[in-house]
Amino acid sequence: MSTAVSITGLRKTFGDKTVLDGIDLTIARGQFVVLLGPSGTGKTTLLRLLTGLETPDAGQLLVPARRTTVYQEPRLIPSKRVLANVIVGQRRSREHREAGLRALAEVHLDGKARQWPATLSGGEAQRAALARALVREPELLLLDEPFAALDALTRLRMQDLVGDLVARHRPAVLMVTHDVDEAIRLADRVLILDRGRFAVDTTIELPRPRDLADPEIRGLRTEFLHHLGVRPTAAR
Repeated sequence: MSTAVSITGLRKTFGDKTVLDGIDLTIARGQFVVLLGPSGTGKTTLLRLLTGLETPDAGQLLVPARRTTVYQEPRLIPSKRVLANVIVGQRRSREHREAGLRALAEVHLDGKARQWPATLSGGEAQRAALARALVREPELLLLDEPFAALDALTRLRMQDLVGDLVARHRPAVLMVTHDVDEAIRLADRVLILDRGRFAVDTTIELPRPRDLADPEIRGLRTEFLHHLGVRPTAAR
């Protein structure tokens, strides 16, 4: 697999606080990496560095030009219809319109192209945001707690949808989440940030779909929760 992201010796400070302390990371094209860690450990900072919203104080950061981000909030423009939101910022053409319609079909929003964002449910709005990201055919897809605001059932459905779309489009993915079970369901590789460095870097080669009751899965869950300072309970 070709390399999509290459980070070497990355360091980021804010004032006298070192948030990221010389981290190294490589993400291959098609690899789904999930980043866990308590609040304030630098997860969002790393994502912002990858998007170009922050600049590193030291180290080397190589990312593809085609990269998109899906946030916790859909961030749809209320005054534009759903299709216009999906292809926003692109040249108005029949080609881009058709690509937008295909992206909406992929996220199961057929028939919603002319709807206003306010008429969509939370899950539908997030699917529209995902279509907006995928229509640009990114080499790197960044997901910043994209399901955190959804109810439990919609969240599970969105996890399945994202997993299927990533398998089909094969971007490199870095997703930030606080949900260990979500990480295990989706990830090829799980990272845990602690005090500016990766305390855990675990590859998960188990087949999908993954059963959280599987003993090997339970072992991973216990390990990750231990590193996060949480006493494990039964999987949901």
